[in-house]
Amino acid sequence: MDKRLLDILCCPVSKTPVRPLTSSELGAVNKAIDAGHALNVGGTAVAGRLGEGLITIDRKVIYRVEDGIPVMLPEEGIGTTQFSDFPA
Repeated sequence: MDKRLLDILCCPVSKTPVRPLTSSELGAVNKAIDAGHALNVGGTAVAGRLGEGLITIDRKVIYRVEDGIPVMLPEEGIGTTQFSDFPA
């Protein structure tokens, strides 16, 4: 993802800056999605694995990136507190 875009993106709710997910973070989220244990902020089960994503720098919310386009809708965020084994 373009560095200039990352520099201006932030969580639409908290206004916290975001960064790309690491491979271990992405793996943990996809493991939870595969098991059916990942809900978005709107309370809906997350459908489909993430190919890439962005996470707030406070590590509280993940946003999906689809075809290189960040999906920064508040209700589509994925809270990390629901994952017991999310990498530290």
